[in-house]
Amino acid sequence: MTTRADLLPVPVPGVRATRWSTDELYAGMKETYAIGRIEAGRSEWWSRGKVWRCGPGSLQILQPGDVHRDVSRDGPGTGQCVTLSAQMVESAIGKVYVHTQLAADDERGAAFHRLHHAVRAGADRLVIEAAVAEAIAALAALGDAQREHTRPVRRAIELLRERLAEPVTLDDLAAHAGLDKYHLCRAFRAQVGMSPYAYLTRLRIMRAKEMLAAGVKPRDIAPQVGLYDQSQLNRHFRRIVGTTPGQYARSA
Repeated sequence: MTTRADLLPVPVPGVRATRWSTDELYAGMKETYAIGRIEAGRSEWWSRGKVWRCGPGSLQILQPGDVHRDVSRDGPGTGQCVTLSAQMVESAIGKVYVHTQLAADDERGAAFHRLHHAVRAGADRLVIEAAVAEAIAALAALGDAQREHTRPVRRAIELLRERLAEPVTLDDLAAHAGLDKYHLCRAFRAQVGMSPYAYLTRLRIMRAKEMLAAGVKPRDIAPQVGLYDQSQLNRHFRRIVGTTPGQYARSA
């Protein structure tokens, strides 16, 4: 079983593009607005309580904090993923709640296909900037189609983000969400794809990655992201990112 991912050069800050091929099942949490285009292969994937079926030409559109977990794959697959930073998108259109899959012939996906083609062709910066602007406008148009989560889960996520560097108990989350902790845990896992603690840990590692990229020393990060010490940071970082904080900092 193999997975290959190759970064494409993109001359626009806040935009990254990756060509990928795999016969494995992927699982992870998005840190950016991600627009994936399937080029070959068919699969089923889960996110936010629903299983989606995708094939050649279909688009997967997710937002920061979304959990994506492949359920099954019908042979090897290839595709391309273009990501837009949250700052880039939200400074233009505010925070949008987009979570959908578009079929290959869905006209709403035209701007996203143009962006993918421009990136793969290595188009001039002006062409890619225009394609990005059109894609962000298309995200805004899709944003009214579906809300993010139910209100209790949204409230729980808000508190986890606000108190990322502080201790948070399940009782705290339940009180803030307005739902008893048993039903909250069940709803959270069903909609988000993991427990509140696992989600909080990934938020903390996402923040740690941002700090490392900004030049903060690994030894200074743990207490600023709510982790006990550097050993706990190292353990979670390696498990989620696949490398150590020091190695990540050197490559950032």
